[in-house]
Amino acid sequence: MRRAAFFVIAGPACIVGYGLVRLWGKSDGTYGPGFDWQAAHLVGLAGMVCFVPVVLALAGLLRPSPWRTTVVAGTLVGLAASMVQFGADIVEGLLAADRAEMSALGADFKDVPGVEVAFYDVVPQLFFLGLVVLVGMLAAHRRLPWWGVAVLLVGIVLPAVTLDLLPLGGLCMLVALAPALPALRGPRASVETVI
Repeated sequence: MRRAAFFVIAGPACIVGYGLVRLWGKSDGTYGPGFDWQAAHLVGLAGMVCFVPVVLALAGLLRPSPWRTTVVAGTLVGLAASMVQFGADIVEGLLAADRAEMSALGADFKDVPGVEVAFYDVVPQLFFLGLVVLVGMLAAHRRLPWWGVAVLLVGIVLPAVTLDLLPLGGLCMLVALAPALPALRGPRASVETVI
């Protein structure tokens, strides 16, 4: 499935782009609100959207099972929460006149009961956890190399240390997922087999 192969490249590439635009925006000492903030977050949101077909296509390389379904569902829930987080950041950037007002708007949103857990601290992490488990399942079935899990973990951990490492994290994600590209062009790679 050629579209799946495109998204496997586009998802991590958008993470790289998000990190690069963010670094560019920070270079003048004032990052957000403004064009740089919006551009970075729109690219990041595009990356999250691209990962939806990636998750479905990777799962399509595995035989159907309750475990696969659970991992895919959890990963997609984490992606949805991440998209809400990006969307909130974009809206706050549009509404705010300066960084202080943007921070205040963000704090107001996080003060809504359940928001911080659902869209910031806990649920978005299901995307990263689910992606690692999915790649691990593919490695266990020899559909991906074993080192892919380690490289993917590095790509996830680096931005957790500092968001300035987002471009490197995105590159690691691309390296980890790239070996799936030939398999995704084969007959088993079908989103329809997962949903």
